[in-house]
Amino acid sequence: MIVCSCNVLSDHDVRNAVSSAEGLPRNAKQLYGCLGCSAECGRCARTLKTIIDEALGPCAEACCAGCPHSARDPERHDDAAFALAAS
Repeated sequence: MIVCSCNVLSDHDVRNAVSSAEGLPRNAKQLYGCLGCSAECGRCARTLKTIIDEALGPCAEACCAGCPHSARDPERHDDAAFALAAS
């Protein structure tokens, strides 16, 4: 299913980017960076975040001790880094 019509991104594109990205994108801005594109209208941001959280599973909220993601940059957990003008 296409979740971002501006960049023609499917839910499979998002899940693949999350599972294969070294930096573990946790929000739309980071995901777009992994995919080499940028947000246009912003209508997809909530859907992208939902798919990212589902793909990360229990690590979506916060990484636990022993989680392979816990060694990542803690600033990557900041969802406030991406704010869309669309409302």
